[in-house]
This record gives sequence, structure tokens and C-alpha cells, in this order.
Amino acid sequence: MTGTDVLHQDQRELKPALLKGLRLRCPNCGGGKLLHSYLKVNDSCTECGQELHHQRADDGPAYLTILVVGHILGFALHIVYTQMRPDPWTLAIIMSVITVGASLIMLPRMKGLVVAYQWAKRMHGF
Repeated sequence: MTGTDVLHQDQRELKPALLKGLRLRCPNCGGGKLLHSYLKVNDSCTECGQELHHQRADDGPAYLTILVVGHILGFALHIVYTQMRPDPWTLAIIMSVITVGASLIMLPRMKGLVVAYQWAKRMHGF
């Protein structure tokens, strides 16, 4: 077996891992839960035993969440303002609700995405 064969054998599929991470499931098997509270990653998968404590997501999920929610907010602002023409306070309340709601929904999913990416690329000891 050559070095190239070993390299290809050790590669993990990125797309399925990312989809599992977005669903907050173990990137290895897709069965076990990735998080055991809002943002706390399990030490290992309950289904396959994959160790997950190696992850180092840090601020990555927050930056990705800001990026995605910012784009959602831009489209929402355009649509709400052109269709409804609300007064400034109403517009501020609508945009605040959209921002907080989208951020709360997206943040754990972005954490799952980052952990799954790290798993697929064998980063930080995975």
C-alpha cells in the first residue's frame, strides 16, 4: 500500500458529516446527539462511541451565525420596509424579533457544523 492509498483510506466524507452536524447529530454515525444542552458538546456519542471532546469550536459558530443572520436580516428589512412601510419603532421591534429568533435557532446548528467539519478533516485529535 502506498502513501497515497493510506491518505485516501483515512479521508472522511465531508458533505454527509456537515449535514449530520447541521441536524445536531454525531458526524460519525448520525444517530447520537451532538449536544447535551444548548451549546455543550457531548464528550462522546451515545450510539457509536465516537469521542467528541476534541472539538475546538471557540468563536467560529458565533461568527457564522452573525454572517447568516445578517443576510437574513438584510432581506427581511428590505421586504418589511417595502411592503409595510412601518414607523421606526415598529420596524425596530420586528427586526429585533427576527434577529433574536434567527440567532437562537442558528447558533447550535453552526456549532454542529463546525464540529462536524473538524471531525471530517481530522482536526484537533479527531
